[in-house]
Amino acid sequence: MKIFSATTDVFGHPRGLLYLFFAELWERFSFYGMRALLVLYMTKQLLFSDEMSFGIYAAYMSLVYVTPLLGGMLADKILGFRKAIVLGGVLMALGHFFLTFEHQIFFYSSLGFIIVGNGFFKPNISSLVGKLYREGDHRRDSGFTIFYMGINIGGAIAPLLCAWLAEVYGWHYGFVLAGVGMLLGLLVFKNGLQNDVFEGHGSVPDEIKFKHKKWGITNGNLIVIAAFLAVPIFALIVRFHQFEHYLVWVVTSFLMIYLIYIFNQIKKEERQRLVVAIYFTALYTLFSAIFEQAGSSLTLFADRSVNLICLNAAQTNSINSGFIILLAIPFSMLWTFLSKVNRNPNSVIKFGLGIFFLGLGFVIFGLSAQHTDEFAKTPMFYLILGTFIYTVGELFLSPIGLSKMTELSPAKYIAFIMGVWFCANFYGHFFAGKIAKFTSVSTKGLGVFSEGVFGEITNLISGLSAENVIKSGEQLQQLYSYVSVYSNFGVMTAVIGIMVIVFSNPIKRLMNGVK
Repeated sequence: MKIFSATTDVFGHPRGLLYLFFAELWERFSFYGMRALLVLYMTKQLLFSDEMSFGIYAAYMSLVYVTPLLGGMLADKILGFRKAIVLGGVLMALGHFFLTFEHQIFFYSSLGFIIVGNGFFKPNISSLVGKLYREGDHRRDSGFTIFYMGINIGGAIAPLLCAWLAEVYGWHYGFVLAGVGMLLGLLVFKNGLQNDVFEGHGSVPDEIKFKHKKWGITNGNLIVIAAFLAVPIFALIVRFHQFEHYLVWVVTSFLMIYLIYIFNQIKKEERQRLVVAIYFTALYTLFSAIFEQAGSSLTLFADRSVNLICLNAAQTNSINSGFIILLAIPFSMLWTFLSKVNRNPNSVIKFGLGIFFLGLGFVIFGLSAQHTDEFAKTPMFYLILGTFIYTVGELFLSPIGLSKMTELSPAKYIAFIMGVWFCANFYGHFFAGKIAKFTSVSTKGLGVFSEGVFGEITNLISGLSAENVIKSGEQLQQLYSYVSVYSNFGVMTAVIGIMVIVFSNPIKRLMNGVK
């Protein structure tokens, strides 16, 4: 059965984009459906403390984005994009269904399955999108923005449905629905393979290497076996998340060694472009560390310190994705129009704007404290407005970053460099967990952001002074712990965004013609 017609282009883009759009939509439905429930499930059902829940969440979410390094390498060398995507989808589906069993072994194993599966799925489906466009194709940024909208349609619908099922019928029904979403994503992708819509891209790169046997097992099957054996290893890392910083050093060392190896294999122009790819990845790491308060501290902020209307705390995770859906097509059209009139800003400028708007969004969360009620709760308007502002920032940065990675990467190492890009989320989530822990109320005081310059920034933006808050009840102290962190990190992030724009010209020159 064909989902779309066999014409060369659909809506001005390669028809393979639509299959990848819907495959990624359903995969992200499963991922964000589970993510929306995870911290609330740990704090309310498993009765973990905030600090432990933040630690597990940060470890899980960071590892989800480090495994694409390995998944990208194995796809480049042995599996090819197609087989890697299918293997990743199967592993992730198993992970979501394992969450339906309320036992710690199943809980940590399910996270392990999703971590490993995402490593094979995520970098390779994005790389396959890039392969659909020739170098210099002006439709590339627009195509990735459309693809990014697919991600966020799944991200918008999933928290609403999964959180509703979890609240009405029980947590496990929400997790089951997330698993069903993953299976639907696999079915769409398999349909695309059957209809040959990917124009020969993504196949096994070297059949001889793929079928070569060790210990009587082909390399392809060895990778599948190794993937399943890796699940308990990652489950243990999540369980003992307090030691994750050692993994950060291991990953960093590996990245540096392999990137040095790549630098020695490529030409000067490719090296300069790769430097820009690494710079963009560093900026994305900063973006991710702040942005990924969503799902962790922002979910608890919504649950404890916001007067919610129509949505519960888990469902507020859909607000960001909902704005992406509304704005993705206008942004896609904007980039296409600006390219035609030769006014499309360089990617460095877009990155700077993205980081600036992210910071501004969190400043608005801080401003919400200026209008608290007697229960120390803030109007939902600020949560929605702040999310809208940082969503605009996301559209300036994330889909453009996906697009630029496929252009700036050396052709032989594209999936690995895409893995490096997603590794920014590994570092980002690691630091996001550290930032989230600042929002926990402590018996030792109001924390570092109540003192000195930080305290003055908090007072200026939120209207709350540490002296008055310390004399107040626990609810106002909890609110202060959130808005003090958001205010200060918001200001710092916005300033960095401005600096990226001001010092953009040297980076532009290193891009060697890539817009």
